[in-house]
Amino acid sequence: MKTVAVIPAYYEGSRIARVITDVKAFVDEVVVVDDGSTDITTKTARAAGAKVFRHAVNRGQGAALRTGTEAALKLGADIVVHLDADGQHDPVTIPALVKEIEAGSDVVFGSRFLGAEAVGMPAHRKYLLGLAKTFNRLALGISSRVTDPQSGYRALSAKAAQRVDFRQDRMAHCSEILRLVTRSDLAWKEIPTTVRYTEETLAKGQKATDAFKIVWQLILGAFQR
Repeated sequence: MKTVAVIPAYYEGSRIARVITDVKAFVDEVVVVDDGSTDITTKTARAAGAKVFRHAVNRGQGAALRTGTEAALKLGADIVVHLDADGQHDPVTIPALVKEIEAGSDVVFGSRFLGAEAVGMPAHRKYLLGLAKTFNRLALGISSRVTDPQSGYRALSAKAAQRVDFRQDRMAHCSEILRLVTRSDLAWKEIPTTVRYTEETLAKGQKATDAFKIVWQLILGAFQR
């Protein structure tokens, strides 16, 4: 089965080559979507062996994932793996994600809360993720079985990648994908995955105030559907 990794990237010129090199060991092809960067992200990603697609302007991680997923399917992917460009997601987990798809799951989410301890996760981030889990369950109807409410590390079968029609362009796409998957007849599960936080990735990553933006984006999205 052909596995294609999709990596959305925004100003990741200094890190993307290493991520691509590490990921290539576990997949057949790597697709990078440069989401409007003006640095060397595109040039570096191509040099590292990825197929690169570019957004002329920054549209958001959700939009980049959608572009990348469509590209992966056109490349003949049987399995599509989503992961971040900053190196937080350990590519060593990819074979475990793929194995579950091959065994019959349609979607597999990597979870930071199933025994694989997140490295360097601040206490406030863990607290916010706990609140997000409660919000997802009460407000969005996402299954209480979901342990990681903002998992961006996932694998989808080609069937699921075609069916999961997520529309959120920015940070709310994780919750939207969870809602669409867990409320469908798709077979899904979570597996443990290790996420590594550093000062650099935390500085660029989501802030506490972003939780309010995500809620607002989800509310707007509900009216747009």
